[in-house]
Amino acid sequence: MTIFIWVLIFIVSLAVLVKAADYFTDSAEAIGSFFGLPSFIVGVTIVALGTSLPELISSVIAVLGGSSEIAVGNIIGSNITNIFLILGVTAVVAKKLKIDHELISVDLPLFVGSTFLVAMMMIDGRVTIFEGILCLAGLLVYLLYTITSSNEDVKEKSHKKKKVVKRKLNKKHIFILLVSMVFIYFGARYTVESVVILSGMLGISKAIIAASAVALGTSLPELVVSIRAALKGKAEIAVGNVLGSNIFNLFGVLGVSALVGSVVVSKDILIFGLPMMVIATLLYLFITQDRKITRWEGGLLIIFYVFYIGKLFSIF
Repeated sequence: MTIFIWVLIFIVSLAVLVKAADYFTDSAEAIGSFFGLPSFIVGVTIVALGTSLPELISSVIAVLGGSSEIAVGNIIGSNITNIFLILGVTAVVAKKLKIDHELISVDLPLFVGSTFLVAMMMIDGRVTIFEGILCLAGLLVYLLYTITSSNEDVKEKSHKKKKVVKRKLNKKHIFILLVSMVFIYFGARYTVESVVILSGMLGISKAIIAASAVALGTSLPELVVSIRAALKGKAEIAVGNVLGSNIFNLFGVLGVSALVGSVVVSKDILIFGLPMMVIATLLYLFITQDRKITRWEGGLLIIFYVFYIGKLFSIF
């Protein structure tokens, strides 16, 4: 096959992967609501998993196929994209993002901690099963914190709103859930396969393609959610979405990937990708200390993303 056909396969399979994950999230949320699961439980589990499902499935398939550099590149690239591009664009669109105190006092330290822990794990060029277990333990801590804090909010509001709306379970939801899982699998499979073949045809490492094109594609759900939230004046959702997604990528996606196979960190990621992720995290930490992200700071983040992509492909 020609390069054009494989590029087309890559674009289509990535689009199928992302869209199928969106359908999976909606149907799973409806099913969870039917069974009486509290909304905050649905939010921190089903919705959080759904927005990161493209990264998770594509990474697992890559590791099982012996191309773990795609998984690592996708994780690192997605986190960089979430901060530089998604948060940057969201801040520009919303003019100014105000940040909730809770995000600064708890979520942000957890995110910074997860970044440094994973960076130390990767510095020797691989991630072991034991380190994968530590990542999943970190994810459990974050989920327990989120569930606990959400539960407290629900209790505070319970005296004002006692009526619980329970959605009806339609057979359509179950059908969509099952079908979307099939499309997620095949979308991820052909995304990974096309990356492997295109990297050979173009002479570009699989890690670079994963850290750029795949990372951008799998981060599209976060981009849509964040921009919509910002336009509705719900900045904390936009900022929290990026934080939660990045923590899940580092702890959840990397943790599961390390459990299913050998995870090797490529030289490209060690030299450039990993330091850029740490820089992105520190920049995020600095600009949020006044509990807001201005349009100008958003523009700066976008410039960093352009620089990141330019360096990846040796344009600059």
